Amino acid sequence: MAKKTPLSEVTLAARRGLPEEFRIILADYPRQSWPDHRDFNGLAAFWLDRHLNFRHVLAVLSGDVQLRLDRKISRSDHAQRLQRVGSGFLGDLIGHHQIEDQTYFPELARLEPRIARGFDMLDGDHHDLHALIDRFARGANEVLGAASDPKAHEAAARFLADITVFERMLLRHLTDEEDLVLPVVLRHRVG
Repeated sequence: MAKKTPLSEVTLAARRGLPEEFRIILADYPRQSWPDHRDFNGLAAFWLDRHLNFRHVLAVLSGDVQLRLDRKISRSDHAQRLQRVGSGFLGDLIGHHQIEDQTYFPELARLEPRIARGFDMLDGDHHDLHALIDRFARGANEVLGAASDPKAHEAAARFLADITVFERMLLRHLTDEEDLVLPVVLRHRVG
């Protein structure tokens, strides 16, 4: 039996990829084969589409902050976009995590007990990401509430640094989640 890595060693901040012990189903359903699978256009395609949207929106938010720092977008235009896009992004991400934690992860772990600990790892990621979501919300509110241009510029610079960390962590999580979840979804024809 393969040695199990303690989950404390595969935290989101420490991981550089999905641990080998959780890749056993991925070996049978490699990423490049997913679009050709007969059941791909159901839940699997929907899941990937949600993740693609999270990646896209976070890149837009990051780009907008950089535009503001470079003074290529007005404070009012940036504030409008940040409020609309940022609040939608956070709401969608939190809702996505809740559905995964409450519904999908327990069901997928039941279907594949050999990698059940991987779903525990992903649940732990969500806790780490929620701390970053809170930081994102505070930073966005600071940007939106800064009254003077120097304060707004400082708040935007801090916010961009926070978004950069958030983006790195979220991208790691999304990739690992896809590599763990999608093979199980396809194997068991979930959804």
